[in-house]
Amino acid sequence: MASSSRPNPNPLSRAYTKQSSPSSAEDFHAAADAQLDFRTFVDVLRRDDDLAEIDVEVDPHLEVGAIVRRVSEFNDKAPLFNNVKGAKKGGLWRMFGNAASLRNHDAEKYGRVARNLGLPANASWKAISDRFRNIKQATPLPPNILPTGLCKQNKLVGDQIDLDSLPAPLLHEGDGGKYLQTYGIHILQTPDGSWTNWSIFRGMVYDRNHLVCLVGPGQHNSIIRQKWLDAGKTEIPWALALGVPPAASIVAAMPVPEGVSESEYVGAVVGKPLDLVRCELSDLLVPANSEIVLEGVFSLTQTAPEGPFGDYLGLVFDNDQRMSPLFRVDAITYRDDAILPVSVPGRITDESHTTAALAASELLTLCHDHGFPIKEACASLETMATWCALQVDGEALRRLGTNSRDFCRQLGEVVFRDKSCMLINRILLVGEDVDVYNFRDVMWAFVTRCRPGIGDHLFEDLPGFYLTPYMSHGPGSDPRKGGKLISDCLLPMEYAGERTFRKVDFETSYPAHVKDKIKAAWRDMGFTS
Repeated sequence: MASSSRPNPNPLSRAYTKQSSPSSAEDFHAAADAQLDFRTFVDVLRRDDDLAEIDVEVDPHLEVGAIVRRVSEFNDKAPLFNNVKGAKKGGLWRMFGNAASLRNHDAEKYGRVARNLGLPANASWKAISDRFRNIKQATPLPPNILPTGLCKQNKLVGDQIDLDSLPAPLLHEGDGGKYLQTYGIHILQTPDGSWTNWSIFRGMVYDRNHLVCLVGPGQHNSIIRQKWLDAGKTEIPWALALGVPPAASIVAAMPVPEGVSESEYVGAVVGKPLDLVRCELSDLLVPANSEIVLEGVFSLTQTAPEGPFGDYLGLVFDNDQRMSPLFRVDAITYRDDAILPVSVPGRITDESHTTAALAASELLTLCHDHGFPIKEACASLETMATWCALQVDGEALRRLGTNSRDFCRQLGEVVFRDKSCMLINRILLVGEDVDVYNFRDVMWAFVTRCRPGIGDHLFEDLPGFYLTPYMSHGPGSDPRKGGKLISDCLLPMEYAGERTFRKVDFETSYPAHVKDKIKAAWRDMGFTS
């Protein structure tokens, strides 16, 4: 719904036109700032010509969701809805979608994800993954606590709050309600204050001052919930920050180790302390430049039906509801002209897939920590990040003197018990000749080297991910157990050190002088690729 130049014949949108070309230094600083401020991130997308500003009125009842979903499926520009039906002018709220979806541009396919992390628009997926691998050696940085921030410009409390009257979006036809929370960060703290967890889990409007949110077993929010229950409490101080620094959204969606506070982890990612402010009603800290902050309590006793909701694996089942906890909203603070970020999950590719795929870097670190000979890891977006290819260091593997059955069993017992594999259901072990960042390479290895049944090592006795459709609605008896698999795409000779095969392709099967001659004359022969 946007064009790339003005005047724009389409009244639904207006696209940014560069008035002057920024210097590389200006672009570098803008990109670095974008990871720390949501508004700056939107501005950088505008500079990248990756923003569609929609000024005509758009209905939050399905229309916003339909546009955001179509953007995901076409890898189009990120939409900014400046005129949402039912919004208060200058207040609550504008909307923005597709914060970490892909671009329809080969050289900048992952550009929007990269901009969330202060990286160049042409960053590769490997460069994005390496960003998180490299910070493992960085010291977590405690946040900088400010007396106030932009998120405090406006405030609603008590009877002023009516979630039913706000333009919360119905995102898919058949959803159980209006989902206000799809891309904000929930903030919870242990009773002793030693650990503050930031995480993203969906939340549906229940009534004028309650959300009902999906809290899954085994997740960090559930661990904190249990600590409060053990302390004899019936509710937890809670905050929900929306429109936060983009790097914080990425980190909140990742499997950061238990006990690590994401605010300090974000500091390590961006290389400087994150600016936070105290909530109005508790000592919880939220990003100072958040667009919108909801404050209140997470009930440990009250529940209500949540769902159905069209989630990231692309299937929704009729009447698929779960009794889930209620979250009471006692205060709302927000910036002038606030923007509500929304995610509309479904079939690939949207931010639920790209952020889930970054779990591969945590899995790689886990493998190294346990001495497994793994060189690279990639959870391919084509599999909705439910598969992860691990590239094995062949020489190190052979030194172990192991075999497929023993190695895969040992690996699976470790990784499938870790949160980094919560969403990953299948691991593919591949050799050094396979580029794990190239899905065609991974599939080539899978179909040629993994013998069905014999090469597959099933783990039915370990924790499973209950939201996977074949777990929740499949033939198994327990949706929370099993469904994990390692497919060994290494041939037996690779364990024994007798690697007597090689690729059959242009780069491998011909001498250099023949390849050079052909490439030099390629276009002259009439070819275009």
